[in-house]
Amino acid sequence: MITFEVDGRHVTVQPGISVLQACLEHDIFIPNLCWLENMTRPPASCRLCFVQVEGRPRPQTSCTLEVQEGMVVRTDTQEVRELQRTALEMLLSVHDLNCKECPAHKDCELQRIAKFLKVGLKPKFLPLLGSNKERDSSHPCLMYNPGRCVLCGRCVHICGQKGQVQILSFAHRGIQTVVSFFGAWETEAGNCFSCQACVQACPVSALTLKVSPAVEA
Repeated sequence: MITFEVDGRHVTVQPGISVLQACLEHDIFIPNLCWLENMTRPPASCRLCFVQVEGRPRPQTSCTLEVQEGMVVRTDTQEVRELQRTALEMLLSVHDLNCKECPAHKDCELQRIAKFLKVGLKPKFLPLLGSNKERDSSHPCLMYNPGRCVLCGRCVHICGQKGQVQILSFAHRGIQTVVSFFGAWETEAGNCFSCQACVQACPVSALTLKVSPAVEA
């Protein structure tokens, strides 16, 4: 076992796990969107899970930082909070903020993180760019709304882990990046409907379920 310090509290965990997982397992909340339990290589794409480690010059992403004996971690320094709030405001500036019509309303990770960081859902210092990307309804039982998507990659990861065939991937680059369907939809539609892991993993309801292929037929 390994013991390290977080915000003045001593925490004992199994070796080999990340600081983020260790903190979450001990009810120490660190904002995060792109991490899932058992991820061997977290993408650190959301840039929200920063922590400060004693002896290191700048904040580190806690999802990629393995616990070490005697490590001293702070989750609430001014620099950490400024980085987290900036990252969140950038996400919100390109997010469809029509919350009342969203299936994730009041059960949304973005709302939870915004409340925790005391950030308004409408950023004060960034223009609201929104999203003009069209919804993708090409899959028989899944609907993708890029305006809600935070590009966390959870759905892509979980599809590769649990799906018989990988049907989700990132497409395009930069600000045009979206999650895209590909593969043998006709043969996999039934498996997608019974699996639904990608829908359950999405923190913002960018992926939602349509209807059963059998019902649709």
